[in-house]
Amino acid sequence: MSQMQQDPGPFVVELALRWGDMDSLGHLNNVQFARLFEEARVRAMDSWAERIRSSPERAAVGMVVAHQEIEFAAPLYYSREPVRCEVWISRIGDKSFDFACRLAAADGTVGALSETTLTVLDTSAGTTTAIPDAFREVLTEQVGPPAPFRRRR
Repeated sequence: MSQMQQDPGPFVVELALRWGDMDSLGHLNNVQFARLFEEARVRAMDSWAERIRSSPERAAVGMVVAHQEIEFAAPLYYSREPVRCEVWISRIGDKSFDFACRLAAADGTVGALSETTLTVLDTSAGTTTAIPDAFREVLTEQVGPPAPFRRRR
């Protein structure tokens, strides 16, 4: 079975908004979308990788954001109800992988989509390295389609 055929569905993270997340126009500031996507990725990864957290293979590598693309679909407004961020893995390469995310208000309005590439680093050498096998296995279990952007360049 190919990685693209293994679609377990997205991991869902609920995130509380803060009053200060709004801009002068009364909607969620575009910078805050990046923060919410980051928090959702971290929570998803923390949940997915729990079983390999203490492995020597995991301890030797780190990850850095290499690319992030956000497509804004609709304004989101402050609400006491949390927003929902769906998270999945949309691509796995040799040394990098992509998270896809969909952020929606409590009423289901999709505010933004994102795709973020993380590159794996050998922390002792400070260079890129192959995704460790145990980590690749974790990622493979979460593979779904690319982010459904409306347009691409």
